[in-house]
Amino acid sequence: MTNTYYREHEPVTPSFARPAGCPFDPSPEITALRAELPVARLAAPEGAPGVWLVTGYELVRKILADPRFSSRYETQCHPLMGAHLPPAPIGDLTGMDAPEHTRIRRMLAGKFTVRRMNQLTERATEITQAHLDAMEKQGPPADLVRVFAHPIPAQMICELLGVPYEERDAFVGFAQSASNGDDLGTQLAAFAQLSEYLQALARAKRADPTDDLLSDLTTSDLTEEELGGVAAFLLGAGLDTTANMLALGTFALLRNPAQSSALRDDPSLVDGAVEELLRYLSIATTGMRGVLADVELGGVPIKAGDTVILAVNAANRDPAKFPDPDVLDLRRSTAGHLAFGHGIHQCLGQQLARVEMRVAFPALLARFPSLRLAVPAEEVPLRDPIQIYGVHSLPVTWE
Repeated sequence: MTNTYYREHEPVTPSFARPAGCPFDPSPEITALRAELPVARLAAPEGAPGVWLVTGYELVRKILADPRFSSRYETQCHPLMGAHLPPAPIGDLTGMDAPEHTRIRRMLAGKFTVRRMNQLTERATEITQAHLDAMEKQGPPADLVRVFAHPIPAQMICELLGVPYEERDAFVGFAQSASNGDDLGTQLAAFAQLSEYLQALARAKRADPTDDLLSDLTTSDLTEEELGGVAAFLLGAGLDTTANMLALGTFALLRNPAQSSALRDDPSLVDGAVEELLRYLSIATTGMRGVLADVELGGVPIKAGDTVILAVNAANRDPAKFPDPDVLDLRRSTAGHLAFGHGIHQCLGQQLARVEMRVAFPALLARFPSLRLAVPAEEVPLRDPIQIYGVHSLPVTWE
C-alpha cells in the first residue's frame, strides 16, 4: 500500500503565526504541512528526543484516543528547550493519565452533566442581561472583553464554585495569571496560589456547606490538596477559554456580517452556530502528548520517548473532514470537531461553555443590532497563537 504520509525530510521549524489580515485562520505554514507532511519532524536541540507535529484531522483524533500517547507533562519534550516539562500540579487533569485521571474525573463527571449544565441557563441569561444593561448604560464605544466576554464566564464559574462575592476580583486575577501568564513559571506560581486559596475555601465549606460545586466535592474522596488543585483547574479551564470564545467569536461574526445577521434574525441557529465557531476558531490551538511505546503513525515510525504536538486548529480546518473548512458557515454540520478535544481528556466543562455561548451570542446581537468594530480589524490586539488564542481587547461601537 502506498504510504501517503511519510517521506524523509529535514526537520522543520514552522511559524504558528496567523496570516496577515486573517486572524481566524491557522498559520499558512501549518496548513501547508497538513497537505504535504501531516506528520512532520520538528527541529529540536541536538540530543533531544524526536518532536513531531501532527496536523491532519484523523491522525489528531486517533492520538487523542490512544493511551500510548501520554498527557503527563513530564513525558513531553518542549521543542525549543529540548527538555521535558515539569509534572502537572496536583489536580490538573490535563496532565494526568489513567488511573489517576480516571479516579478524579469519575468524581467530577456527575457534576457536569448536560442536564445539570442546562439548568444553569436561567442564571446565565440573568448574568448576560445584567452585563448588557451595564454596557448599554455606559454607551459606546466599549471594550467587549472587559464589559462582556470576560465578566460573564468569570461570574458563572465563581458562582459554580461558591467563591464569596467580595473575594472574586482577586480570585479571577489568580485565574488569569494561571492560564495566561507571561511564562510557565508565572503560570505555575499562580496555579499554586489558586490551589491554596481554594483549599482554605474548601475547609470553610466542609464546616459550613453551601449550594455550590465546591461544597459538593468536600464530600468526595479527594484529599484537601487534590480538592484545591481540582477547583483551581476547573476555574482556569472554564474562564479563559470561554472568555476568549465570546470575544473572538464576536470578532469573527462582525467580520462575517451575513452570518451575524442570520443568527440575529434566527436565534434558533444558535446551537449549530456555537459548534461552528468552536470549529472555525479552535482557540485551544495545540496540544502535546508524550509517546510511551514505539508506534507507527500514518506510516511514520515514532519512538518511545518522542513527543507529538497536535495542531488542533489545522485538524478542525482539514478539508478531508469539513468541506470548505475556511468558510464560516453557521448552518454546516460540525459533528466530530475537536475544539473540546477527544477521548478521556475531552473537556469536562464543555456543556457549561456551550450554555454560556448559546445565551450570550444571540443576546448581544439582539441588544445591539448595529454592533461593529470601533477600530480597523488589523488594529485589534491578538494573543499569542500558541496559547489559548483570542484578543486582548475588542473595541466595539453601535448606534
